[in-house]
Amino acid sequence: MPNAPQYLSGNQIRQMFLDFYAKRGHEVLPSASLIPEDPTVLLTIAGMLPFKPIFLGQKTAPYKRATTSQKCIRTNDIENVGRTKRHHTFFEMLGNFSFGDYFKEEAIQWAWELSTEGFGLEPERLIPSVYKDDEEAFAIWRDKIGIPSYRIKRMGEDENFWAAGPTGPCGPCSELYYDFYPELGDQDIDLDDDSRFIEFYNLVFMEFNRDSDGNLTPLQNQNIDTGLGLERMAQILQQVPNNYETDLIFPIIQTAAEIANIDYNKASEEQKVSLKVIGDHARAVVHMIADGITASNLGRGYVLRRLIRRVVRHGRLLGITQQFTPQVAETVISLMEQHYSHLREAETLIKQELKREESRFLETLERGEKVLAEILQKETQQISGEDAFVLYDTYGFPLELTQEVAQEKGLTVDLDGFEREMEKQRQRSQAAQETVDVTVQSSIDKLAQDLNPTEFVGYTDPHSPAKVEAVLVDGKTVNTAEAGDEVQLVLDKTPFYAESGGQIGDRGYLSGDNLLVRIEDVQEESNLYVHFGRVERGTLTVGDTITATIDRACRRRAQAHHTATHLLHAALKQIIDPSVSQAGSLVAFDRLRFDFNCPRAIEPEELQQVEDTINNWIAEAHQTQSAVMPFDEAKAKGAIAMFGEKYDDVVRVIDVPGVSMELCGGTHVNNTAEIGLFKIISETSISSGVRRIEAVAGPAVLEYLNQRDQIVRELSKQFKAQPEEIPQRIQTLQSELKSTQKELEAVKQELALAKSDQLLNEAETVGDFQLLVAKVEDMDAKALQTAADRLRQKLGDAAVVLGTVPAEGKVSLVAAFSPQVNEKGLKAGNFIGDIAKICGGGGGGRPHLAQAGGKDASKLPEALQTAQDQLREQLA
Repeated sequence: MPNAPQYLSGNQIRQMFLDFYAKRGHEVLPSASLIPEDPTVLLTIAGMLPFKPIFLGQKTAPYKRATTSQKCIRTNDIENVGRTKRHHTFFEMLGNFSFGDYFKEEAIQWAWELSTEGFGLEPERLIPSVYKDDEEAFAIWRDKIGIPSYRIKRMGEDENFWAAGPTGPCGPCSELYYDFYPELGDQDIDLDDDSRFIEFYNLVFMEFNRDSDGNLTPLQNQNIDTGLGLERMAQILQQVPNNYETDLIFPIIQTAAEIANIDYNKASEEQKVSLKVIGDHARAVVHMIADGITASNLGRGYVLRRLIRRVVRHGRLLGITQQFTPQVAETVISLMEQHYSHLREAETLIKQELKREESRFLETLERGEKVLAEILQKETQQISGEDAFVLYDTYGFPLELTQEVAQEKGLTVDLDGFEREMEKQRQRSQAAQETVDVTVQSSIDKLAQDLNPTEFVGYTDPHSPAKVEAVLVDGKTVNTAEAGDEVQLVLDKTPFYAESGGQIGDRGYLSGDNLLVRIEDVQEESNLYVHFGRVERGTLTVGDTITATIDRACRRRAQAHHTATHLLHAALKQIIDPSVSQAGSLVAFDRLRFDFNCPRAIEPEELQQVEDTINNWIAEAHQTQSAVMPFDEAKAKGAIAMFGEKYDDVVRVIDVPGVSMELCGGTHVNNTAEIGLFKIISETSISSGVRRIEAVAGPAVLEYLNQRDQIVRELSKQFKAQPEEIPQRIQTLQSELKSTQKELEAVKQELALAKSDQLLNEAETVGDFQLLVAKVEDMDAKALQTAADRLRQKLGDAAVVLGTVPAEGKVSLVAAFSPQVNEKGLKAGNFIGDIAKICGGGGGGRPHLAQAGGKDASKLPEALQTAQDQLREQLA
């Protein structure tokens, strides 16, 4: 029997892989952010994703070979996390890539060499697979590596042919499997038996292009894209039964177990599942927050929130009642900071976000417990699958806990119905993401394969001669464009700034012999600057030499707002919190917008201090300096880089000495005095832990003040008051309005009571109770509730249901039940909520008094009749 492989830590495996390929001419690159540049995917889900533009030919790689350890997140199989040996939401993919350089033979030989000589895996434990028609790969494994033919497994297109989209680059794969039990023999083996085999290395030979008819043609440049799962290799080398018990994840599990006062080795299977979920998800959420994602109900923020809530929920299942996510996060940071040093830099941000989300979710869980209590009141035999799923999905209430509570009450849960609802959610989730589309999507992408990148000269030159490289009309390339045509242009060089880093593109014009093209926007696509405009005069032809000129007034406005944004960032760090970090921005001609991570609200006095500080810096006339330098040098000098942003090896630094230093490719003033003035317009919260400041600077301040002055003049005219008297005049009017509203409310209440007394004669006797169900005209919801409660008190042992239409398209319903009616098992909240569904609404409340609403007024008579029939039956 073969010997066991040598033990290596997760960090050692990662470093050995990168060093192995570095010695073979590969550029070692850092992991890209989990926020991808590719807009077609929500998160970075594959090691090759950062190289998609290179594989498409949209960008020219500055290197022929690269190697990375790429952090990835996938959530399409989230329910399997912790229950199988190898499912994860967060994982690291070790990869080596060739861009038109080496191909199959080198890729296979190096994969084998690394696996057997580097990691020390015994050859008799390794089994390669190839695509069924890939004779070249089969021959390399057999003749070059020396694997017997019967041990090379041919597999079909589903398993061993890679294509991320219906069209575009694609090719066959070859995979390496590790055999945990080679003593069972190598005849008729089944590689799908994951109790015996684990696939750990996948080699993709990107050699074809598939067109819309399904035809395959060889690519001009053949590429290599490989992936070796770090967690899987750790399981093999550390000889543990699953990925979770490797040194990459198990210390996190141990931290959670200690908090829960549980011994992992003695834990039940369900407890181990919860511990594994915490171990997996904790890695994901720490990296997501560090890369600039904040919890919300949309997009990436929703993924983050869902993962955090699953961590908290499984903590509750383990009996953890105190806040614990920051403690678990500390273990994650300690484990991974050696390779991901930015995690320690973002430690405060990570722990604050987790603490805030955990506190908020615990409140949600408490609400879920209350909702479950209401469901138990109305159900007598079984909790529906829909109700159980709403508890699970909306309130984060575990199905297991719902079952446990239901069992205590003698009820069951419709598990089939729950699974149907869960499957619907899975389908929605899988339809939303998880594939990398590498199809060529536009004419610009095709042009990028033939044209050189646009040269930008706009930092120093406001106008420049340029050659027209391409013209597009209606998205199609043309040779000429006439006056009146809306065009997109590509020039060989340009002074126009293309929208980037939050700053919008320049405006201006192109001119030539009897030619004028108005430019309204500029975007960068595939290293080409695309100028969007309209031919105002003459004919524009590919190959023409023209003069490109920016609108200097617009540029000055953008420069003022961009430098002011840097000053704002510096002031917030100085006055509010050093941990403040940028979460997004907009630099426009008329305003700036700055989104930033901040754990608390900002006081008005602090906001004024921020504004005053910035205006002081402007008045001090600081000279701005720009310099190009290596990224590491810029970081060493203290330049601020955005978390999650991808930077080149060489970066541009904007320095306002003694005030601000940031990595930035935008345009800026030469001296802060050029800004003139800075004025904050608003400060708001846009999501949990993220705030937004909108402001104006330079000429835009005068426009803002003129607009406000005009408003004040109009108010002075309307109120017949001096500007300084307006606040007091408004306060007086508000007091008068409030007093009038109180008087009106009192009259409405008196009218409601009078109308309710008239209804007493309509009550009927049902058994030992009085029953009154009626429609009331011209009564708002509050008055309706007052009337129903008064009628119940006057009737004694009674059930009262009233309905009204307070406005078009609205229905109000109220149920008031006496304690004796409650004893019959009737609860006002449950009862009126069900009745309101007839009118397309819902609601609820306390057992003795509850209110509901609806949208379909035409159904009110039916709803009231149903209420009367049900109450007659149940009270008799």
